[in-house]
Amino acid sequence: MKIGTEDKKKLAILAVVGTLGIGSIVYIYSELSGSDAPATPPASTVKAKPAAPATKAPTPSTGVAVNVGTASTELDPTLKMNPMLVTESLVYSGTGRNIFSTASMPIIPKPVAPVRPKTPPTPVNTLPLGPPPPPPIDLKFFGTATSANGKRQAFLLKNDDVFLASDGDVVQRRYRVITVGTNSVLVEDMVTNNRQTLPLISH
Repeated sequence: MKIGTEDKKKLAILAVVGTLGIGSIVYIYSELSGSDAPATPPASTVKAKPAAPATKAPTPSTGVAVNVGTASTELDPTLKMNPMLVTESLVYSGTGRNIFSTASMPIIPKPVAPVRPKTPPTPVNTLPLGPPPPPPIDLKFFGTATSANGKRQAFLLKNDDVFLASDGDVVQRRYRVITVGTNSVLVEDMVTNNRQTLPLISH
């Protein structure tokens, strides 16, 4: 049986389509599998991370630092007593005040007086003021004289004016002479009804 020309063309087309399909499937699978894998740098570019330096703690006896060991390769989960004893043996040696001692507390001076008084101040009872005292009688008594009928008279001075008055006389229409004595005169101010005794002044 002989295959015709048209059949050869169909077979060739099917072969090409199949080849492309298989290639597409292989390409998609390789892309999907490559994206899930982590990218690994070349071995020549990877650098080793240096180990952390080991810390040192001072010993109380010699003062020489000993290796405690803090690197990842030297970590030990067991409890070591020597580093703990080194920490406990450290003594606070400051030049200032020891904050852990009550003997070195600063002395705070006591206040001289309380800031606020304990009791309120006692109010001062002020008596009501009365009327002012009357003004003094502006007369001066500087001597006496005896009249012809034997009646005693007083010499009274006001500024530059001199008055001679006996008992019952009025001086300057305001002052009434009540009694004329040897060493004093009793005078009444008729405006204020105030009586005052005027002493005898010496020359």
